[in-house]
Amino acid sequence: MHCTTVGVVIRVSVARPRLAGMPAQKLRLLDSFFTLAHEPHSAFPDDDEWVGLVRAPEGLTVLREASPFGGGGDRWAGFYGDPHGLGMPGMLAALVGPLADASIAVFVASTFHADLVLVPEDSVEAAVDVLVDAGHTVTRGR
Repeated sequence: MHCTTVGVVIRVSVARPRLAGMPAQKLRLLDSFFTLAHEPHSAFPDDDEWVGLVRAPEGLTVLREASPFGGGGDRWAGFYGDPHGLGMPGMLAALVGPLADASIAVFVASTFHADLVLVPEDSVEAAVDVLVDAGHTVTRGR
C-alpha cells in the first residue's frame, strides 16, 4: 500500500491482485489499430472492411482495422487473449477489472474462443503496465 498526502487530501492506492483462482493470461498486443463507428440507421455497413459487427436497438456498432495513414476517428489498440472455453468464469473480468481500476477505457469484442480487449491508442503503454502488474503476460505482434 502506498499513501500520498496532498494538502488535506489523502490518497491511498492498493495494488489489485489477480482474481482469486484465475490463471494468468497470455495476451498479444496486435500490430494493427482499430476504429469504432456507430451507424444508428444501418442494418449492415456499406463496405466490407469491417472486422466486427454488433447490432443493438440503438443501431450498428462497426469495428474496423484503422488505416495506417490516419483519419477515420479515434484509434484503439487491441489485446487478444489465448483461446479459452466459454465455461471459464472470470476470464474477461481478470482483464477489464485492473484496467477499470486504472481508469483506462475499454471496448470488448468476444469470440467463441477468446476476447479482444481494445484500449484507446494513447492509453496502450499504461494498459500494458497494468495488465503485467495484474500478473498477465503481454507480447507484441500478431
